[in-house]
Amino acid sequence: MAFHRSDASPSLLTRRSLLGAAAATVLLPHAAFGQSAFETWVANFRRRALARGVSEQTYARVMNGLKPDNTVFAEFRSQPEFTESLWQYVYRRVSDFRLITGREKLRAHAALLDRIDRDYGVDRHIMVALWGMESSFGDVIDNPKYMRAVIPALAALAFGEPRRRSYWEQELVNALVIVERGWGEPNTMIGSWAGAMGHTQWMPEVWLNIGVDYDNDRRISPFGPPDDALAGSARYFVQRGGYRRGEAWGYEVRLPDGFNTARADNQTMRSVEAWRGMGIARADGKPFERPSEQMKLWLPVAGGPAFLLGQNFLAVRSYNPSTSYALATVHLADRIRGDGTFIQPFPGSEPRTPTLAEVQEMQRRLTALGHDTDGSDGRVGRDTMRAILAYQRKVGMQPADGYAGLKLLARLRQGG
Repeated sequence: MAFHRSDASPSLLTRRSLLGAAAATVLLPHAAFGQSAFETWVANFRRRALARGVSEQTYARVMNGLKPDNTVFAEFRSQPEFTESLWQYVYRRVSDFRLITGREKLRAHAALLDRIDRDYGVDRHIMVALWGMESSFGDVIDNPKYMRAVIPALAALAFGEPRRRSYWEQELVNALVIVERGWGEPNTMIGSWAGAMGHTQWMPEVWLNIGVDYDNDRRISPFGPPDDALAGSARYFVQRGGYRRGEAWGYEVRLPDGFNTARADNQTMRSVEAWRGMGIARADGKPFERPSEQMKLWLPVAGGPAFLLGQNFLAVRSYNPSTSYALATVHLADRIRGDGTFIQPFPGSEPRTPTLAEVQEMQRRLTALGHDTDGSDGRVGRDTMRAILAYQRKVGMQPADGYAGLKLLARLRQGG
């Protein structure tokens, strides 16, 4: 998982917004701490948990004898292995696998998505896209390659990460409250090293305060059936992101010749009608649906596609304060809906994303050459990217970026 720096307000901090800011933190030399120091901290932390309504029995059961998961500090300090351009970031996530699976989920969960639409007004395609972005439609939520028990991880961070200790302490208490309420158990609360869990990767605070018992089983859980997770995330979009029923996230647009691109500052909000008066039109030639909507103009890469972004784009961005993430999510939603790819290509981008069969072929060829992709399922995860990077370096491909694209496939087909 990638984490990004946030410019969101503290009230909207998510798992990634917090972690990006923490990436520059200098951690204490954690190896110097022994279990006895941690146990002393656990004894002192008890008062904080009890003040939030955690019982003596629950605290003792969960925390007494707990060993902190100190492997989180390696994750905390690690730098990204791969550098992706924006088009690579989007194309890798709007993959053939996610399109095929997303459309299957759209059909399989039509009744649930109908209900979420009625109750919250969030576009079903955005909800399915979010599910695909966050957990590959629930496939990785209990995969030990990516996930771990969150309470030992949060305890390690609350004990030993100095700059954001109050945040980690708060999330640890939130996790204990979840156990106290009977919504989860320590051995089933599995998530990222930072504590994000379930189908749509909730931090404990979101689980407690935004979660919805949508399947009426008298408990709220981001695990199991996706009902609670999807409904809770739709509620998040509305309550914390300001999502507006029936509005578009935005549009890819075409700028007129000679347009002053300084106006594409990704900040200034104007009505769609005002932008149209400057000569801006939808890239697909269709009319704007709601001329009075307020949107801002964004040109992420010179010579690439331009976008008008509305409040619903900002709502998606509130879930993970990264404009790249939000663009990938809404584009995945559009593609699941049946829309095409960007009309104006990104400079240097490939003409299309590889098909599922083409990715599988890459994986088989890489494995045959001794670069382990951990299977050939047509999904580009960390193992496949590492295998690609090793191969690119071996044969001298430039750039060596780990991207599973058509150029890589062509090179593999040449042999050796």
